Amino acid sequence: MPARRAAPWLLSAPALLLYALFLVTPLVLVLLISFYNFEFYGGIQDSFTAKNYIAIFTDGYYYEIYARTFGVSLLVTLTCVILGSAEAYVLSRMRNPWKGLFLMVVLGPLLVSVVVRTLGWALLFGSTGLISKSLMALGLTTKPVSLMYTNLGVGIALTHVLVPFLVISVWASLQRINPATEAAALSLGAHPFTVMRRVILPQAMPGVLSGSIMVFALSVSAFATPAIIGGRRLKTVATAAYDEFLNTLDWPLGSALAAVLLVVTVVALIAANRLIERRYGAVFNT
Repeated sequence: MPARRAAPWLLSAPALLLYALFLVTPLVLVLLISFYNFEFYGGIQDSFTAKNYIAIFTDGYYYEIYARTFGVSLLVTLTCVILGSAEAYVLSRMRNPWKGLFLMVVLGPLLVSVVVRTLGWALLFGSTGLISKSLMALGLTTKPVSLMYTNLGVGIALTHVLVPFLVISVWASLQRINPATEAAALSLGAHPFTVMRRVILPQAMPGVLSGSIMVFALSVSAFATPAIIGGRRLKTVATAAYDEFLNTLDWPLGSALAAVLLVVTVVALIAANRLIERRYGAVFNT
């Protein structure tokens, strides 16, 4: 009997060991470093202090960085939910061979580096890019328009990078829905919009939730896209932590920025998860 109880732990031991070695240990080290003191001429001092967290919670500069990071991430997540859910629904209603073809179209961008895709958007967003020239050619503006170094530009690029994750999650949930339920609702006189809202959406919520969690977590911690599109003018938490680590060499402050970002992100995701599961509890419990 004791051996049977210990079997799951023994079988999981290799994975738990790797998890602790490559994830838990670095996070603990980052948390410890965040409490060290840093002197500009003396470097990292072996003394315990909370001044890094005090600076983050009392300086409006860091409030602006966190507000920009979470604001853009929230808008990117909502945009991905709208676009990705619609795209996944259309994809689930396709037949072979079109379904396989368009599934590859959705997954295709994941085969290209994030940096390459972001640089492509940078070429489009510039004042001499295709978007600016098209707007001027259509007479919608008389001056060159640049989306570089703007929140809108960062949001558009992040949406393009992350929307495939939500499409795949929602598409997987839609594959589990019995088409007969939709046909039954229509045969009983329900409007197609009502069918979508009362039948399809609740059953697809597990996929929407899991996809939203992935998109939000990846966008709030994204570095390459905000660094290229936002530049040094629009800092996010990731780019600010990068500057502290590699430019000013203030590792404790950079670690504190990362630790606060991690805690706030986890709390936000858990709260959203609880809220949605409470609203659609019948679906998640099946």
